[in-house]
Amino acid sequence: MEQLLNTYSTHALAYLGDSVIEICVREYLVKSGISSSAKLNKTALDFVRAPMQAEAMKRLLPYLTEEEEAVFKRGRNLGHSSTPKSATVAEYRAATGMEVLFGYLYLAKKQERINELFSLAYPQITEEIN
Repeated sequence: MEQLLNTYSTHALAYLGDSVIEICVREYLVKSGISSSAKLNKTALDFVRAPMQAEAMKRLLPYLTEEEEAVFKRGRNLGHSSTPKSATVAEYRAATGMEVLFGYLYLAKKQERINELFSLAYPQITEEIN
């Protein structure tokens, strides 16, 4: 899989991973029964903002394999020219690392692992679904 990581730029993996996380969030929200598009969009933002993703990564770190941790760190260490006002530099870097990890897992066709990590990252989701 190391070859897969080196095939794509870290920026590209973050771009893809952002959408992978977004799909996970949207699937959860739809399954939760929310039907208002305004409520869906507002609630989704609570999961995909950098501070929330940084908190999610803190929960995930103990569960990552060495390979996954290396992918996360590669994304976290990606240079950024700007940071959103709603996040610290550390939060934004952690969120980018999470996006790179999820993009990487998606390209590696590890959907089961994506689902597992998503549930670990957002335990309130697992509790509400079960």
